[in-house]
Amino acid sequence: MWPQYDGKGPQMGRVTKRILGASAVALAAAAAVLLSTGGSAAGERTASLAPSYETGRPSYIAVGATTRAPIGWVEFCIRYKGECDTRPSSPRDVVLSSKAWADMMKVNTWVNTNITPITDLEHWGVVEQWDYPDDGKGDCEDYVLLKRRMLMQAGWPREALLITVVRDKKDEGHAVLTVKTNRGEFILDNEETEILPWQKTGYRFVKRQSQSDPNNWVTLGEPPANPPIVSAH
Repeated sequence: MWPQYDGKGPQMGRVTKRILGASAVALAAAAAVLLSTGGSAAGERTASLAPSYETGRPSYIAVGATTRAPIGWVEFCIRYKGECDTRPSSPRDVVLSSKAWADMMKVNTWVNTNITPITDLEHWGVVEQWDYPDDGKGDCEDYVLLKRRMLMQAGWPREALLITVVRDKKDEGHAVLTVKTNRGEFILDNEETEILPWQKTGYRFVKRQSQSDPNNWVTLGEPPANPPIVSAH
């Protein structure tokens, strides 16, 4: 079994301005209140949601061969070289405790609520650009990048937070965040209010980051004939 992380990182309220940047002070202030609150709605919902994932055998996505990284990620790494200049590491899973589940729900709900969806063409004037939504607006992959950064700065292991490309229910390209845990793999999605096990999303999983190296990508299941372009959702 892979090494695991128990979710006991620094207090989530300590991430805020460092996470969102100087251009998003208002969002950071709101995040500070939400992420430092122990008795949130997300925490209250843990009791009703977690038991359904405690029974049965954990389900994991079938991982295939190495594949090409999305151009959006490649260009993101050119702009944020320091974040992508990482060394290969051992895969790690999150131990899905009640606290870890509640914290994950807080991040997912906060980002989905506070970021306004916008296409890359409207936002940046280009068809495809992955970036942090520090101005409060973003495409699906921008939601993913922010959720990933918030969880990492709260102490979660990068190796368990995997940017993933899927085909959604309309057979369109879409990006989600896969969180790999000891109870299976769960999906944080800007199109879904709930955090669902991967097999309950109704999506076709195409490729994602490798656990050992975020710059290496692997296929998921049967590779598609035409790799999808991630579009705004």
